[in-house]
Amino acid sequence: MSPLRDPSRHHPTPVSNSLRIIEAIAVLGLGVSAKEIAAALQMPTATAYRMLNALVAEEYVVRTSDLRGFGLGARLDGLIVAASQPAVPFAARSAIDELRTAVRFAVHVVGFQSGTLRILDADPDHPVRAERELIRHLHASAAGKVLLAYSPSWREALPKKLVRLTARTVVDLSLLRSDLEEVRRTGLASQTDELTDELTCAAVPILDFDGTTRGALCLAGPSSRRDAILTHVDAARECAAILGPLLY
Repeated sequence: MSPLRDPSRHHPTPVSNSLRIIEAIAVLGLGVSAKEIAAALQMPTATAYRMLNALVAEEYVVRTSDLRGFGLGARLDGLIVAASQPAVPFAARSAIDELRTAVRFAVHVVGFQSGTLRILDADPDHPVRAERELIRHLHASAAGKVLLAYSPSWREALPKKLVRLTARTVVDLSLLRSDLEEVRRTGLASQTDELTDELTCAAVPILDFDGTTRGALCLAGPSSRRDAILTHVDAARECAAILGPLLY
């Protein structure tokens, strides 16, 4: 995994091991398991478990609600803010808030980075559902389908065997390829009950100045309101056109 440093280049210390684990969680995403971290870092599994338990105790790392994986903890918030520029400037946030007021469904802004999803602005009134699955299973989410559709090497971003999250998750590669072709043709991705039951999402691309797809603007709500959600796609496209130059 290229974003992670090669441990053979130096003798790791407890401090460097802790930082490498935090880096691995940031790269691999919310819900990554101890075994996955150990494999990515070429670290003994016992060492990874020991370091993770220490980081959890200090709140630099947290366990996911199902206790199967890990995520970055609250104590890193200040460091992250200090080390990075705000992802969403004021003008962009104003456009997002205006859309949220108009549609009355969840509106989330997602960015693409190194073939993964990053939530740039989550709707404060409608928390992101199935966040772990959203980030880790690109084939099952509307935002993930946008990322895949405009990536020449989309197959490489997916595991050999696609995970079936619900009865409606598309796990056949030929069907997924057709879905991605439709996304490129229409500029719209959607999913209904594919990521989690009773959730519909629609996503449109956010482009930079060069026309490269750098993120997605997502509308989400109950599956029973799918038709109502889709009536707001044009408004989402207009907002995405405003956000592109402001974010990228």
